[in-house]
Amino acid sequence: MRAPTTVRTRGKGRKSPASSAGTPTPAEARTKPETARTSLYDEVTGRIIAELEAGRFPWVQPWGRPDGGGSAVSPGLPRNALTARRYSGVNVLILWGAVIEQGFPSQGWLTFKQALEAGGCVRKGERGTTVVYADRFTPEAEKARAVETGGDAKTIPFLKRFTVFNVAQCEGLRPGLAPEAIPLPERQIVPVAEEVIAASGIEFRVGGNQAFYVPAQDYVQVPPQPAFFEQINYYRTCLHELCHGSGHKSRLNRNLVNSFGSKDYAREELIAELGSAFLCAALGIVPTVRHADYLGSWLAVLREDNRAIFRAASAASKAADWLLARHAAAQAEAAQGDAGERRAA
Repeated sequence: MRAPTTVRTRGKGRKSPASSAGTPTPAEARTKPETARTSLYDEVTGRIIAELEAGRFPWVQPWGRPDGGGSAVSPGLPRNALTARRYSGVNVLILWGAVIEQGFPSQGWLTFKQALEAGGCVRKGERGTTVVYADRFTPEAEKARAVETGGDAKTIPFLKRFTVFNVAQCEGLRPGLAPEAIPLPERQIVPVAEEVIAASGIEFRVGGNQAFYVPAQDYVQVPPQPAFFEQINYYRTCLHELCHGSGHKSRLNRNLVNSFGSKDYAREELIAELGSAFLCAALGIVPTVRHADYLGSWLAVLREDNRAIFRAASAASKAADWLLARHAAAQAEAAQGDAGERRAA
């Protein structure tokens, strides 16, 4: 399987201008031509469109063995191997693509400088993978204008590239870096997924023969698990619908009132599809289903707007993070309750 969502750069052991810090300064952002920023949007979007046109889904997790052979690929979301911080948004798609394309056995990544900090180095001749950093800055002149007029200062968006290397491209790294995720064993009931569903606080109904979320009444409904040909896919479907639910006005407040077949409807479906994939990766769930019903409408949205996949991936990360945060809070509360019971005993 090939997934050319990677943006290749010639690393060859040299430090990328932004690889040491990862976050550009406003001065750097001001020197970046608008055409370069547009080109980066076009480049990433074009590669994902090419994948979808070929019937491949860049967000299907790279578990197992690439192309049916080679080294086993670790499950999970891509993360910084030094800080353990997970990458988010479109960078997940870019780095998953690199893992699949290159057959890397790890989801851990480092900048050139971080490899040195970890006691090792990037092997000579290795090529890095370009990821992106989006932010906004306020020019000094705009700050001054806002002070004079009493209005709000306008910010300018910018997009910056920087280069990372998979830990498999490095050598001499000290032990104890962020560990790889361990896949869950195959089974019908996945307790951690059940916990995420319960912790969401979104009304969850099981029944019928269709899966959907109803914004007006704020509930999710899915068919019973035995109705799925492969029961593990029940969880991806549940998480897909819960990602829709995360967009309710009382939560992340996305636009959920849109007519079937519209571009806004397709955008929301893409957010839920990506969010479900990100959640499955974070939880170590290995589904096989792909929600391909909206492939044509997704392609139309991406062809029209070169920033659509960036926005969708960002919103999907926020949806996944919201659900994971609810789960973490419920786990912490349960642990405190258990500790209290032990003290009382």
